[in-house]
Parts: sequence; structure tokens; C-alpha cells
Amino acid sequence: MHMADALLSPAVGGTMWAATAGTIAFCAKKVQQDLDDRKIPLMGVLGAFIFAAQMINFTIPATGSSGHLGGGMILAILLGPYAAFLTIASVLTVQALFFADGGLLALGCNIFNLGIFPCFIAYPLIYNPIVGKNPTPMRLAIGATLAGIIGLQLGALGVVTETVLSGISELPLTAFLAAMLPIHLGIGLVEGLVTTAVVSFVWKARPEILEYAAASRPLGNLSMKKVLVALGAAAIVTGGALSWFASSFPDGLEWSMAKTSGKEELEAPEAGIHHALSGIQGKTAFLPGYGFKKNDTEPAAAEESAPSWPAVDIGTSTSGLVGGSLTLILAVVIGFLFRKRSQVK
Repeated sequence: MHMADALLSPAVGGTMWAATAGTIAFCAKKVQQDLDDRKIPLMGVLGAFIFAAQMINFTIPATGSSGHLGGGMILAILLGPYAAFLTIASVLTVQALFFADGGLLALGCNIFNLGIFPCFIAYPLIYNPIVGKNPTPMRLAIGATLAGIIGLQLGALGVVTETVLSGISELPLTAFLAAMLPIHLGIGLVEGLVTTAVVSFVWKARPEILEYAAASRPLGNLSMKKVLVALGAAAIVTGGALSWFASSFPDGLEWSMAKTSGKEELEAPEAGIHHALSGIQGKTAFLPGYGFKKNDTEPAAAEESAPSWPAVDIGTSTSGLVGGSLTLILAVVIGFLFRKRSQVK
């Protein structure tokens, strides 16, 4: 559900940048109350895991479409909403800058859609009331699944709203909405099931993590070794090898655009801010599309050959490992900066 710049006007993109920047500033202030030496590594490892997991598109049966994990609910449940929002912002920023996944003008929208809705609506208003103060496996499953579905539905609605407000005539409201919401219902179901699996593992290994996140408490002296090692290993395996098994079908947004306009991608303006930001992204993205840059001298026929599955590719593996590492570093640096400020005060 990563939006491209072509879907946005400068006014809408700039407004969402401002809204997202304000939310980041708010979270940076709020997170200081429970950010400690134990939670910062958890932010980093979870960020790396979500980066890797988002590389794997899974097929939605009988649709010709695919989807990928959003990850906002996993982060909110295990970190609390404020640290979760900062972590998903780290993931999406690394993706946009270094892998050209989502546009730079659209970065504010992407962080908003994949961060605000799960962290500040689905988590406190759906997950928390269902799970309550005494979680059970059934409550965790129901809460995580419903929250995952609703969070993604709201994110899909956000994409449609932002596109329509941008005046993209190829994607009229009714038709675009009729495509986006049903396909993201299926994607949201998978999101909920994966969220349930990850959260259930952590709950069995260290239930205190969920309790402290819900209460905005520091983790203190809580031993995190088992959880950190497991999540770190999952990030490495997912980014380094499981990413080969990503579906080749268009994702839910591309599929919806094709159903609505007949095209999976729209052309961005060739001048102005769209062109300028595209140029910047072309210079910063050293692994565009999660692979090595194409050599202009390569024969065109090589690019037109049908992709194999699984797509065993060193470029994909490198992207998963490098991207996960960059996300981990960025999330940890952000965490230590805010912890340092808190200690100074």
C-alpha cells in the first residue's frame, strides 16, 4: 500500500508531510516516559523484522492480486503507540530513500496511513478493549485479527481519500473505493493472522512486554535475550531468503488502480516538485526495487524474460539484509537520541 508520488498533488502531499511531522514530534515527546535501554533494542529489531516482512508479497487467492504486511499493529502491541509510530516511520523512510519503495512526496501519506490508523485507532479502540488486562490466546487472536483488518481498511480509505483530494481523475472515488476496500479486507485478514502469531510468541516468551507497552512503562531489568534473538533471526531469514518467495502479482493498490483506470501505475508530471523529488530519489536509492541497479547496456530481452519463482536473487537478499540493518540502526539512533534528551532533562 505504498503510494507513489504520481497519486498526489503537491498540496495534499505537503499537508500530509506536515501532519506526519507533527505526529512524529508529538510521539518523540511522549515516548520519553517509557523509553529505556531495554526498549531501544526492541525498537530496532522489530523495525528490521517489519522491513523484511514487508518485502514478501503474499498472493490473495482468486484475485490476481497480492498484499504485504503493514506491521503497525505488531509494533503498537509490543512497543506502545508512540514508539511504534516512530519505528514504522523509520521503516518507511529507509524504504523510500534507499529502495525507491514509495515516493518522497508520498512519504508523509505512507507513514500516516500505515502508522496513525493501527497505532492510534485500531490499537487503543479495538485491540485493547478486546484483549483486556488478562489476555488469553483466544482474546489475543480475536483482538489482533480484528484490529489488523480494521487498521488496514482505514489505511486503504486514507489512500483513496488522499488520491481523490489530489484530483487524480483516472481514479474516481466510487470505483476506486469499490476496488480498494474489498481487496484490502483479504490482505487485512492475513495481517491479523501474522500479528497474532508474532504477538502470541512474545506473550508466551515475555508477557511483561505486552503489559508494559499497554501501561507505557519502561521495561527496566526485564531480560530480552530470547525475544531479541528470535526476532533478529526471523528478520535475517525473512529478508535474506524468504523474500525470494514473494508473489509476482500486483499488490492491492496496483491491482485496484488497474481495475479502476486500466493501469497499475500512473505517470507523474515531468516537471515541478514531482520531477525534482524523483531525481533526488534516483540518487539516494542504491538498491531500487530491492535489487541491484540495472546496467543500461544489458540487452532488453533479458529484462523481458518471465520471472522465475522462487526468485532466487543475490540483489534481493542483499536488499533485505542491508535494509533491515539500516532500519535497525535508524530506530536505535532515534531511541538513544530521545533517551539522551530525557536523561538531560
